[in-house]
Amino acid sequence: MYSLEEHAIGKIISTLQHEKYVVIGPTVQQGAIVYDEIHSAKDLPTGYTDEQKPGFYRLSSSNKPFHFQFSSSPHSWKKFLRPSVTRLWQARLGTSSFEFTEGKNEPPRYAFLGVRPCDLQAIRVLDNVLLNGNFTEEGYKARRERLFIIVVNCTEPGGTCFCASMHTGPRASKDFDLALTEIPDPKHHRFLVDVGSEQGEKFLRTIQHAKATPADEKHADKLFQTASRNMGRSVKTEGVVELLKKNFEHRRWEQIGERCLSCTNCTMVCPTCFCTTIEDTTDLSGQTAERWRKWDSCFTLDFSYIHGGSVRSSVSARYRQWLVHKFSAWQDQFGTLGCVGCGRCITWCPVGIDITEELSFFRDENHETSSTKKPVKGKNNGKS
Repeated sequence: MYSLEEHAIGKIISTLQHEKYVVIGPTVQQGAIVYDEIHSAKDLPTGYTDEQKPGFYRLSSSNKPFHFQFSSSPHSWKKFLRPSVTRLWQARLGTSSFEFTEGKNEPPRYAFLGVRPCDLQAIRVLDNVLLNGNFTEEGYKARRERLFIIVVNCTEPGGTCFCASMHTGPRASKDFDLALTEIPDPKHHRFLVDVGSEQGEKFLRTIQHAKATPADEKHADKLFQTASRNMGRSVKTEGVVELLKKNFEHRRWEQIGERCLSCTNCTMVCPTCFCTTIEDTTDLSGQTAERWRKWDSCFTLDFSYIHGGSVRSSVSARYRQWLVHKFSAWQDQFGTLGCVGCGRCITWCPVGIDITEELSFFRDENHETSSTKKPVKGKNNGKS
């Protein structure tokens, strides 16, 4: 582990730009932390913190000169790796035939600065879906292969975070180039650095740094322990796959459906949701036709439409599809859970539906049912 002075963050940004990276990091826009292109350390949300709880988000000034003292953003990194709108092809009517053009363009060479450990796990999850399965999404692959990742470990979890119980944070352990830990010490504002790749090690040589002291490493460990204890939520994942399968017809789904607005907020802010739809368009003259891929959501009525009607016509069925997929079917499909514990779906749900609360309900209900279930009289219970 190494140590960087606070002013080195500006050097990191300028060096990445010199190496032709488009640097993406947290910025303050429209009263929220938004991931966007940054040009210098002045673009970072220095001195800002956030408050999050079910259906509630507020950004405020902390009066402390730290750069990364917030939890999760309403945006996730998937909007850069897999844009919400992509043109797949275009066809123009020429003199004798259609001229067909694929929508492939050279992708930007991104450097992500400020990736939280839970969002790093989300990128791994997308890798499993879009790169490592039976089919490879070429656009995602092109962006992913050119990506430079700088993690900023989490020391200030939000009120809806539960990454510690999902084992996805608050500290990253692999699959990054560099991992920073901001030490919030007013007397000595600095960063500790872990190197995660050869590319990261080569890059760090261009930045002035020193060997971290044992005291610094101990300080960082305490910050991570405190962050784990201060998580606003938790989920018990043991046996959750079978738990949801067993409760597929539970009355609770109808109760959730009465609250859910089917607004799709949870899927839009989720860093792992990957559903899309295809839209074909033509111009008014009929000379040009295009095919576009756009983000979609399993909460829309049309998403499960098959000739004759929608498979999931009720809101409760659509919510059940989403939650069961995240915590059960995803494991069957891709060998991991589809949730990383970032808490965005809780914060940005207009009616404050809490996924951790719903999972806890099914677990408690199952426990209560099994522990209070009365024996059935008959030959098998030892009574005549």
